[in-house]
Amino acid sequence: MSRFWSALTHELEPYVPGEQPRIEGLIKLNTNESPYGPSPKVAEAIVAEAGEALRLYPDPQASALRQALGAYHGVTADQVFVGNGSDEVLAHAFAGLLKHDAPLLFPDVTYSFYPVWARLFDVAFETVALDAAMRVRLADYRRPAGAIILANPNAPTGVALSRAEIASLLADHPDIPVVIDEAYVDFGGESAIPLVADHPNLLVVRTMSKSRGLAGLRVGYAIGSEDLVEGLTRVKDSFNSYPLGRPAQAGAIASVADEAHFQEARLAVIAARKTMSEGLEGLGFEVLPSAANFVFARHPARAGADLAAALRERAILVRRFGAPRIADWLRITVGTPAQVGRLLAALAEILG
Repeated sequence: MSRFWSALTHELEPYVPGEQPRIEGLIKLNTNESPYGPSPKVAEAIVAEAGEALRLYPDPQASALRQALGAYHGVTADQVFVGNGSDEVLAHAFAGLLKHDAPLLFPDVTYSFYPVWARLFDVAFETVALDAAMRVRLADYRRPAGAIILANPNAPTGVALSRAEIASLLADHPDIPVVIDEAYVDFGGESAIPLVADHPNLLVVRTMSKSRGLAGLRVGYAIGSEDLVEGLTRVKDSFNSYPLGRPAQAGAIASVADEAHFQEARLAVIAARKTMSEGLEGLGFEVLPSAANFVFARHPARAGADLAAALRERAILVRRFGAPRIADWLRITVGTPAQVGRLLAALAEILG
């Protein structure tokens, strides 16, 4: 502990990302990265930007990217905000939209960065327990709140709310900001973006890291009313007015333009998820219904830590969280069919 740290720094408990070790022959099913590469057009666009133009600052408004995303989602460019991955976009939302006198609400089992940001930006928050089936109960959110944030599909559970259920939540809370974090929605969820037109308090946050295979490029975005986007922009421009470099903007635009590649990769993950879920159930696992590119599963007779360690010995990484309620659950990223096959064979061997 450094004596030069601020009091806030001493108190922070930072988010812990999934490990990225270098192990020969490793099957990495712990960080929800795409098993498939991005559109080949992305690399072409990045190379085209990686020349003389790099001496110049990028467009601070990312106008062309916002225009492309707006056209893709059926909104105006003024309703689109972009940042370095959805994590930066969410951080700006915590700072600029979610701090109010009444507490921010989010589930007790959800993306573990939420409490980190809340503490960093001094946002009072309360967690709302998922039910016994690890689902969000909307009735439990009918209570005083300054704002609400929900990951949908939720992480690490993979369980999704329907668009109609999100609409119901918005009807219950028309006067507070509601953020829907859709990092995994492309794998089977219903996006809340169509609800933005009638709900000026709704912000939908998306990432290009998962379904578009661009985790290494760091591009995220949000869609909401012009008022919410202006609030995010005020926060961004108080931190860093140039969040996305030229290669990232160009690569992201190219990805949006290649719908065929996006659909092919997305559908391949959905098919492999079905195979993985059925295989795990056949081995005796309880598997939650997932609309994400991962499954959340536990075995009634084996501790989660023991299973994760045994898989690691076989060069297969999965993610386990230490929180008491989910300590025996494993979050397993959906890989290629070959990777899924190797995972299931390893677990069959471990379970005897």
